[in-house]
Amino acid sequence: MIDVQPSQQMRDLGVVQHGVGILAEPARTFTLPAERDEAERITDELFAAMERIGQVHPFAKGMGIAAPQIGIGRAAAVVQPPGDAPAVTLLNPRIIDRSAELDEQYEGCLSFFDVRGLVPRPLKITVETTALTGETVTTVYERGLARLIHHEIDHLDGLVYTAQMRAGVAPIPVEEYRQTGRAWAYE
Repeated sequence: MIDVQPSQQMRDLGVVQHGVGILAEPARTFTLPAERDEAERITDELFAAMERIGQVHPFAKGMGIAAPQIGIGRAAAVVQPPGDAPAVTLLNPRIIDRSAELDEQYEGCLSFFDVRGLVPRPLKITVETTALTGETVTTVYERGLARLIHHEIDHLDGLVYTAQMRAGVAPIPVEEYRQTGRAWAYE
């Protein structure tokens, strides 16, 4: 049996891999409600991709995927928190406030799944999104969910998590990562 690299597995599942231009470009926002059908179609595609990926890889910490990761340059992402919590849909998300208190945890990315990186993130973020009806919705996220949401918003801004790592800190090969299957730990 041939051992398939994790990043090749994600590519086979339709996830755009690191180095492809769309991942480095800011995503185009939606005009809602005018583009509601388009936003719903893209959101459905994101949920379908998340479903495919979840069938081949367990995500104890939760997971997310942004439209650029499936080749669509629009400001949409979906996040599945760990456990039975309902999924979060993000349309035109913008972080409008962040706590000064940070923590540093390992993150992975479907677009370069062969490594994990230690990323400092705020423990709490306030995010503004646009509802399908056009209203602005403001939500506060904390800890692991804030980390997942922030990671996806970075994708929509054309950034991958390595851009947020401290200088001199490099990602480690997934083979050396010892926290697969466990939730992030908080005090």
